[in-house]
Amino acid sequence: MRLYAQTPTRRNLQVLVDLIAVALMAVAVWAALVVRDTIMLLAEPGRRVESSGDRLAEGLGSAGDAASGVPLIGGVLKKPLEAAADAGSGISDAGVSLQETVTQVANVVTTALIVIPVFFVLLIWLPPRLLWIRRSSTLRRLAEAPGGADLLALRALTGPPRALAKLAVPPGGWADAWRQGDQEAIADLSAVALKHIGLRP
Repeated sequence: MRLYAQTPTRRNLQVLVDLIAVALMAVAVWAALVVRDTIMLLAEPGRRVESSGDRLAEGLGSAGDAASGVPLIGGVLKKPLEAAADAGSGISDAGVSLQETVTQVANVVTTALIVIPVFFVLLIWLPPRLLWIRRSSTLRRLAEAPGGADLLALRALTGPPRALAKLAVPPGGWADAWRQGDQEAIADLSAVALKHIGLRP
């Protein structure tokens, strides 16, 4: 199985198209990661809220523990401080929730920004490449099979006329030479058919 043509012009074009396709997919991934980093900046307030809530809950919890040691009214003082500490924990949980939401959004957007462009690049680039690989393999097998040169010559005769324009026309024309089994003409025609797809005889 041949991945690239043998003729320089076709091969260079295939390599160029492949490089462009790979570059486009790499740019899509890079851009998606940049967008993800930008979205993740929105999680910073969530981290600050979480940190502040944790500090508030910890401070109020410590104050409640200290207040419980006050004679007679320690229990009364501790209850509102514990309630305030629970509120601080709720603030911290809200910060965590905000971070999780931002992370989920970043992941979904990043996945979409990678999958969609890569899918379209593959859709445009891959089928023609696979088709060329299949056709070149088929023509190469045909060229090496008994009587394959005759079939390739017929392919050249029914192909674009400009492919034969650079060749010297045999007496009676190409079709007549092919019908009479002129081996030189058949070899020239089969070479044209192979060259048309980027292969050498």
